[in-house]
Amino acid sequence: MKKTVLITGSSSGIGRASVKYFQKKGWNVVATMRKPEQEKELTLLENVICLELDVTRPETIQKSIGQAIERFGHIDAVVNNAGYGLFGPFESTTREQVERQFNTNVFGVMEVVRQILPHFREKKEGTIINITSVGGRMTFPLFSLYHASKFAIEGFSESIHYELLPFNIRVKIVEPGAVRTEFMDRSSDRAGALAMDAYRSYVEKGTAYMDHAVQTEGSDPEVIARTIVKAASDASSRLRYAAGRDASILLPLRKFIPDSVFLPIVRKRVMG
Repeated sequence: MKKTVLITGSSSGIGRASVKYFQKKGWNVVATMRKPEQEKELTLLENVICLELDVTRPETIQKSIGQAIERFGHIDAVVNNAGYGLFGPFESTTREQVERQFNTNVFGVMEVVRQILPHFREKKEGTIINITSVGGRMTFPLFSLYHASKFAIEGFSESIHYELLPFNIRVKIVEPGAVRTEFMDRSSDRAGALAMDAYRSYVEKGTAYMDHAVQTEGSDPEVIARTIVKAASDASSRLRYAAGRDASILLPLRKFIPDSVFLPIVRKRVMG
């Protein structure tokens, strides 16, 4: 029987690439996004449907899950990909920005998981794939709230993997490194980053470094999509999957190099 995957944040970047790669591999794909009426390409693919889903609006999650099951009969995997990065000094952020970051990157993921679990328990199997980041296990300057949200999903995923395994529900964490997508533009929030003169030089250096790193060291979204499909197809209890060449290098380094050595290296490389 053909498997079905539901992917959040499918309008661009990793999500869009994942829709295409799952479809290429023979899956039914439920490509969800906030404005599916604007999608012109994915709707033309066989066995792909585009549905409205805004992770900050629980009613759209419930509706899209129901529509997906009605269309394909079942859902076998969910990819929690929707998210964005808040960039800038923490002192310059507003409470509203903090809440928006966590509503999307943390509470939105949790709500999707909460709503898919009854279906997975009923069918006695399923796979939850949460897209975190290298930034879920190590940090860079000026992304404090983004890192906080991704660290939260790492902890959430690791914990629920214990409680869901007895139901034959697997939890997978995919940790991309830098990716050549619209993340630093479309999928990031830089509002207020230069609002405080005290941090201006710091922000300008950090912005230049990050933009350069994404363009020169970033992986294509298709590379990450292949890792996501690999995780979705892996029946083992493996939890984490590094995605991208830089992730495969950075994560082991962060694990084994002590803070006293690692943190100064990041400071020097990013801030000069």
